[in-house]
Amino acid sequence: MRLYSWNVNGLRACVNKDCFYEFIKAEDPDVLCLQETKLSAGQIEMDLPEYREYWNYAEKKGYSGTAVFTKEEPLAVTYGIGVDEHDHEGRVITLEFPDWYLVNVYVPNSQDELKRLDYRMRFEDDFRAYIGGLDAKKPVIYCGDLNVAHEEIDLKNPKTNHFNAGFSDEERAKMTEMLASGMVDSFRHLYPDVTGAYSWWSYRRNARATNAGWRIDYFLVSEKLKDRIRDARILSDVYGSDHCPVELEIEL
Repeated sequence: MRLYSWNVNGLRACVNKDCFYEFIKAEDPDVLCLQETKLSAGQIEMDLPEYREYWNYAEKKGYSGTAVFTKEEPLAVTYGIGVDEHDHEGRVITLEFPDWYLVNVYVPNSQDELKRLDYRMRFEDDFRAYIGGLDAKKPVIYCGDLNVAHEEIDLKNPKTNHFNAGFSDEERAKMTEMLASGMVDSFRHLYPDVTGAYSWWSYRRNARATNAGWRIDYFLVSEKLKDRIRDARILSDVYGSDHCPVELEIEL
């Protein structure tokens, strides 16, 4: 099975650039998870007849939002994590399949000067507890824009970004806690020493052309699934957003 995750930074803009459907045609995902769709209900109609569509919209217009397109019909779909503080920004969709759960998440950005770091820490703790609850029932695959580069190898300029959102000690520690709880970073599991592998580039200073990027988009899988991982790719040649898609190939 081939699963993809992509922060599209506004789905309508991505579709209008023709990049979105070209990507679908080229990759033919079994499942596609999107973050930062920036939509309200009824604002777009997708031309994806092979897929079932599930959307979680933020209450604030033009902000956040997630979507999942899947060829296989899930047993159940839930939105949010059951914590009211976190469930108004359209950040989480969970699909239950017979033998596993899929969770699509857009983790909050801590913002300039880490203004939202305290909230981000609460989200991280509650989300980790949510994943743990699912994993106690059946294995979990979760993906999305996690808004953190975990280790120095995961961004081009670690020293100058040490105290910036996405590479603060606090955010990195929360990722360490998630991995210690029984989740596996699929890309680093297969490619522990690969450098220059990034999924997001700032629009400033020609960052994508010079590959001055960050790896902040992930597929994490339950420890019990790690031996089923067949590949994990970062599709840096796919444009249409400041992020590129990431892929997990896994036997399920």
